[in-house]
Amino acid sequence: MQPQNVLHASPLADVNGKERLRLRIEELGRGELDAEDHARVKAIFQDGELTDEELRDHLSTALMDGFRKSSGRAVFGLLYELNAGHLIVQVAGRLRRYGSKADPGDVLQEVFFNVFRYPHRFDASRTDAFRVWTAMIVRNTVLKHMRSRSTGGGRMEIALEDLSDQPVDGAHTPLSGVLDTEASEECSRAFIVYLQLYMQFYSMLSDRERRALHLVEVDGVSYREAAEDIGIKLENLKMVIFRARRKIHKAMRRVFEGLTPDCRPARVGRTQGAPEPSAPRSSSCDIPDRPDAT
Repeated sequence: MQPQNVLHASPLADVNGKERLRLRIEELGRGELDAEDHARVKAIFQDGELTDEELRDHLSTALMDGFRKSSGRAVFGLLYELNAGHLIVQVAGRLRRYGSKADPGDVLQEVFFNVFRYPHRFDASRTDAFRVWTAMIVRNTVLKHMRSRSTGGGRMEIALEDLSDQPVDGAHTPLSGVLDTEASEECSRAFIVYLQLYMQFYSMLSDRERRALHLVEVDGVSYREAAEDIGIKLENLKMVIFRARRKIHKAMRRVFEGLTPDCRPARVGRTQGAPEPSAPRSSSCDIPDRPDAT
């Protein structure tokens, strides 16, 4: 599986992407970034000597510091767009190093789950703080993921002390308890909304797409076993799963951007055992790729 695809393309990778990104950040209200955050971002864009990688690091650190204070949804979305591409490469590299066959995309979601849950642990004193912090989260998430797979247990979360390169206080103060509780409640609410949207658009997929996702992501069977169960070739199954995930991702992304999902229930698919069509049919849940989409 390729660790990078169109879903993880950075907004800085497009022509004029830097200017579009600047305008998007400028439009964020005070509920997302305060005046100090906007001034910091403006100074970063005015520094013409930064490489694309340095620009990404400086912006990510500034945005994460803003998210730490506001928990803004749009800011977190920008953090994902800016960093998903290079973080999934790190995840895939570590999985290969440890001989794991886990899906890098699944582990990447765990990484951003921990970023979302522990913003109060972030220290923005360095311009590359976000890159350093997330590299540590990637490392620990991969190790925890492999440990949970090897022991047969459920998903294991990263310990709080593993999420920062700063010393951890030994005492659990009342303030830290309140922060933990608030972060947990906010994350739970966001996760419920995420799951509701996912299930809504999952139900609009074709029967074959839903069956393929259920076998691989819920039952945990291998791609080869799933292909045999559905009665299609292994290569075709990989394409079915890729397109199903892309349909759900694009529909959910449009909702988070305040647009209509442009997604309707799929037509009734062909019955199992029927001949496969020569070319895959376009589902009514497809959203055309735009040249300026990231």
